[in-house]
Amino acid sequence: MNVRHDGIVLVVRATKKLLDRIRTPMLQPGEESTTWLGQWYATALFWRPQVALLVNESTLLPVLMPLAPAVTLPARAGGHIAEVLAVHNVPQQLVTDEVERMREYRVASTANRSVVGVMVEFTHLANAYRDPEPDLLNLAARLARTPCSPLYHSNVSPDRELAALVGHARKPLDQR
Repeated sequence: MNVRHDGIVLVVRATKKLLDRIRTPMLQPGEESTTWLGQWYATALFWRPQVALLVNESTLLPVLMPLAPAVTLPARAGGHIAEVLAVHNVPQQLVTDEVERMREYRVASTANRSVVGVMVEFTHLANAYRDPEPDLLNLAARLARTPCSPLYHSNVSPDRELAALVGHARKPLDQR
C-alpha cells in the first residue's frame, strides 16, 4: 500500500463494478487530486483478457490498460497514462512530472455523470473498433479523436483538448 503523505495524490474514481475489485486506499475527506491532469475515471471492460478504461475528467482523454490484477490498477495506471501522453506528443518533462505525482493514489466512487456518460460511449466505440488481439495504445488514440459533447464549447475531442492544455502548460507563467 502507498503511504507517502506529501500532498500529491492521484484520484481514480471507479464505477461500482470496478470499485468492488480494487482494494486500495480510499479517498479521505479533504483529499483531492493534485496531479496536473486531475482525476481519472475508470471502468472494467469484460473482454478476454479484461481491460480497464480510464478517462481523464478534464480532457476526457481515454486510456486502455490490462485490468488484471485489478487490485494494482491505480498503482499501474501512471505508466499506461504516460504511454498515451507520449503518443499525443506531450513533452517528456510534463509526462515525467505527472507520473511522479501519481505515485500516491486514492480510489473513490464516480461523481461526474458527464464523464461516466463519455466512458459509456467510449466503451461502445471500443467494442466496435477492437480487433481480436487489440492494440490498446492505438485503440485509445483512436478513441481520443472522438468528438465529445462536453468538449463542444472548447476543443471538441480529447486529443485536441489535451493539446490545448499542453500548449497552456508550456507558456511562461507571465503569459497565462
